[in-house]
Parts: sequence; C-alpha cells; structure tokens
Amino acid sequence: MTAIAITVNGTPVKADVAPWRLLADFLRHDLRLTGTHVGCNTSQCGACVVHVGGVSVKSCTMLAVQADGADVITVEGLAANGHLHPMQAAFREHHGLQCGFCTPGMVMNAIDLAARVPDPSEAQVRDWLAGGFCRCTGYHNVVKAVMAGARAMAGAT
Repeated sequence: MTAIAITVNGTPVKADVAPWRLLADFLRHDLRLTGTHVGCNTSQCGACVVHVGGVSVKSCTMLAVQADGADVITVEGLAANGHLHPMQAAFREHHGLQCGFCTPGMVMNAIDLAARVPDPSEAQVRDWLAGGFCRCTGYHNVVKAVMAGARAMAGAT
C-alpha cells in the first residue's frame, strides 16, 4: 500500500492505496463520489473525466498515486452554495443530456475548454469533446450547452 494525500473537492484526503488503484476507482469506491462514471476502462468514452490541478484528466487511466499532492475536482465539487456551476446550468437549460451517463465527463471537459478558450467556436467545441462518447444525444444540444456555458463562465469572471 502507498500513502497518498490529495485534496478532493476542497477537502484534504489521506489514504493508503494499492499502487495499481485507478483514480476513478479511488474516487468512486473509496470516497463514494459516484458522479465520476466508468464506461470503458480504456480512455475512450470520457465519462470518467475529472480535473487534476485544473486540467481535465480521464481518471480511468490515471493511478491514484499519481494524484498524490494534487487538487482533484469531481462533478460533485462544482456546485457552490446550492447553485449549479454555470456549465452545469447550461447543460440543464439547453438539454445537453439524455440518459446522463456521459454528462459528468462532458461537463468537466467543457469547463476545461471554457477556461482555455472563453468564446469557443462550434468547431472548437466539437473538436474538444471528441474524447467523450455519448450514445444518446447526437451532440447538437451538448455543443449548444457548452457554448452557452462558456459564455456564462466568461461573464462570471
């Protein structure tokens, strides 16, 4: 076992983990943060995206020990004071989801994009989200939601 100390959604966490424990499994099973979904275990679907040090990362292919000392944000850590994060609100307003399985990863990816590109074009959004897979929506409303969320995030800063 390896001792790790990370901050998850603003809360310091110390744990002993097996060196091969995936970050996604640590978050879901050890910390019970089940918003991080695991769909493929091969880094293809993007449902497991979290932020590590402010950057979107597919947590199904990152070891928990690699996050030692890092600040990790999951979808559960986005809302503040009972209010959705602007990107979450945009997904709800523009119906950027159907079954919701991919939504946490899409939202986390979209926040990273908006932080880098405050006014992304449709092409930039589609390119950025290519690492995520949704079987339900056809992406039209997801793209609208990301663009609206990016605008809202830019206006909030």
